[in-house]
Amino acid sequence: MTGPGSGWAVVIPVKPGAVGKSRLHLADVDRVTLARAIALDTIAAAASCSEVAQVFVVTDDGALPALAFDIPGLRFVPEGDGALRGIDAAVAAGAAAAGEGMPRAALLGDLPALRAEDLATALRDSSAVPRAVVADEEGTGTTLVTAAAGVPFRSSFGEGSFVRHVGLGCTPLDVDETSTLRRDVDTADQLLDAMTLGLGPRTARVLSGR
Repeated sequence: MTGPGSGWAVVIPVKPGAVGKSRLHLADVDRVTLARAIALDTIAAAASCSEVAQVFVVTDDGALPALAFDIPGLRFVPEGDGALRGIDAAVAAGAAAAGEGMPRAALLGDLPALRAEDLATALRDSSAVPRAVVADEEGTGTTLVTAAAGVPFRSSFGEGSFVRHVGLGCTPLDVDETSTLRRDVDTADQLLDAMTLGLGPRTARVLSGR
């Protein structure tokens, strides 16, 4: 997965399918199957990114490793007790597995339209600062947080997280509002917005069966 200028460890937290994407309801679509497809499309895009050396998937979803059989080079990290403490604990587990010897990024696992080149652009821009953050399309949440090699990783995901990440010392990146990196999906309306950008193949297959 390595390439010119590569070296990023990307941490992707994924809730177990049974509890993930609880607000995402579409008629005639199994929510667990859809949530896993969204996560897998996100993971695949990150794994194919030219700037990424290793993807760390933090999850207690026992089905996910088998479902990701066609995505090379992944490392799965169990949430363990962190599952009780939320997404930041999961991200911390992944960052710890990566170590501080390489730049790290935490990427939300709900970006079904993500294109590898959009992630690559953001990671290259992140290289110029100790910590960086990318806002979601609404401008209040966060889809990506980074830390340079040797810089302790900090995150504060959740509602209104963008301003908190700036407060933690993250430099906001000037990512175009149409970038696929900014279109996370929690609701049916957001999924429809993501469809206009072009969904990943797994999510598209699930929806094609409606």
